[in-house]
Formats: sequence, C-alpha cells, structure tokens
Amino acid sequence: MAHAQPIVRPSALRGFGVVGILWILAILSGNIVVAPLSAVLVLVWARLSETPLRDIGYVRPRSWPRTIATGVVLGAVLKLVLKSVVMPLLGADPVNRAYHYVAGNPAALPFMLWAVIVGAGFGEETVFRGWMFERLHALLGWRRAATVAIVLVTSALFASVHYGTQGVPGTEQAFITGLVFGSIYATTGELPMIMIAHATFDLVALGLIYWNVEAPVAHLIFR
Repeated sequence: MAHAQPIVRPSALRGFGVVGILWILAILSGNIVVAPLSAVLVLVWARLSETPLRDIGYVRPRSWPRTIATGVVLGAVLKLVLKSVVMPLLGADPVNRAYHYVAGNPAALPFMLWAVIVGAGFGEETVFRGWMFERLHALLGWRRAATVAIVLVTSALFASVHYGTQGVPGTEQAFITGLVFGSIYATTGELPMIMIAHATFDLVALGLIYWNVEAPVAHLIFR
C-alpha cells in the first residue's frame, strides 16, 4: 500500500521559495498574536521540515548542573555589569521607565515572570538564536565572515524589537546582550545554557525594578 505524500515537501519548508518565505513570515509575526507563539511555530516548522532539533540549538547538555550554574552566573553578571557600568557610560536613565510600574507591585509579577522565563528565555532564544542562525546559515553558508554577519544581524533584529517598549536604552542593551548570546551560540551551537542565562538576566532586571534598587545599582560605580 503506497504511503500518502505530504501536502508540502520538507525541502520546500527548508528552502526559500514561496512556501519557505511564508513560513518565515508566519514565524516572525507570531509574537504579534501572543508571546511566545513564534518559538512554538519554530518547533512546528522543525517537525514539518524534518529539521533536527540540534540544528536549532536543542542539544542535551553533557552536565545539567554545570549548564544551569553557568547560565545563572553569566546572566546575573552580565545584567549587573550592564546596569552599573555599560549603560551609565551610554547615558541611560538609571530607572527603566517602561517597567517602573512593577516596582513594589506584586500583582504585576505573574505576567512578568511568564514573560521573562517563557517569553524571553525560551521564546526569544529559540527564534533569535536557534532558528535565525539556522536559516541565515542556510542562506549565507558557514564561512567565518557569514557567521560574524549572522551574529550582527540577529543582534540588530533582537535589539529592534525592544525599541517600541524601552526606547533607545533598551535597544542598546538588547544589542549588547544579543552580541554576547549570539557569539556564544555561534561557538557552541547549544541553546540550553543561553536560555538559562537570558532568563536569569531578565529575572535580575525584574528584581532590581521590583525592589526599586535600579538607581543605587546604576550609581554603584559612576556617581
């Protein structure tokens, strides 16, 4: 008995023809509906296109405890260095006005924790590192220059989605974190540690806002 042929061949989903482009547009627009829909669509695309999950960074760590510890330390240190050193040098407001309503507001925490852990840690890393790197490598190849360009392009795109809510300072910070996470991913090809680092980065940011200690941390070195 002959097997039914798929309506759309996996190669078409992996390519850059009409079907491939439509899937790219669907994934990019997913978070307009609800975060992290784009990341869910990436996983659906990987399944339908028969793309191995390891190709989008879903690799089982050799040691979960080490991966978790590394991600937590990296995310916390990166946030504190940006808050106390880099962003003051760039002239950023010590207080994140876009999310200052969270300060001392426990009612805002459930949604913010969802956004930080699921939306950012899982969602943004799946899209901006795992999937975008795979698609751009398929388009540009694997030479060093292509990888450098991919890190820069994905960091810029990642930064751009923060402009609407956080303005120029949020965009600058996101570009720097995109460079850090993108460079690590370009080297390792593994997402779990970066997902943990990203979630930790945003959890530290959320803690600074909630306990209203952003300004003291921002002025820790530069008064």
